[in-house]
Amino acid sequence: MLTLTCPYCGVAAEETELSPGGEAHLKRFGPGSSDDEFTGYMFSRANPKGVHFERWRHAYGCGKWFLAARCTATLEVFGTYSAQTPEPTPEIIAAIKAKRPTWEPAK
Repeated sequence: MLTLTCPYCGVAAEETELSPGGEAHLKRFGPGSSDDEFTGYMFSRANPKGVHFERWRHAYGCGKWFLAARCTATLEVFGTYSAQTPEPTPEIIAAIKAKRPTWEPAK
């Protein structure tokens, strides 16, 4: 079972206590964007096999949204961090690189 630690309240919660929110760090497009940009934002997701950054809500705890880095193939969790963080923290990147030295962040 997937277990994530909420960075706000510090509780290690199983996935049954959490609500998934999809891919993290998306470039959002709204009013004034082209139809292609908005369609891409609404419907296109990377869905990689391997390291992935996701949004989660501690639904049965503090109720706050946070971000997690995990492997979609093994459910290995590299860390969690604040939802207000615009990109993965250096600590998260270091944790991923420690276990997967050839991994590079998507550009």
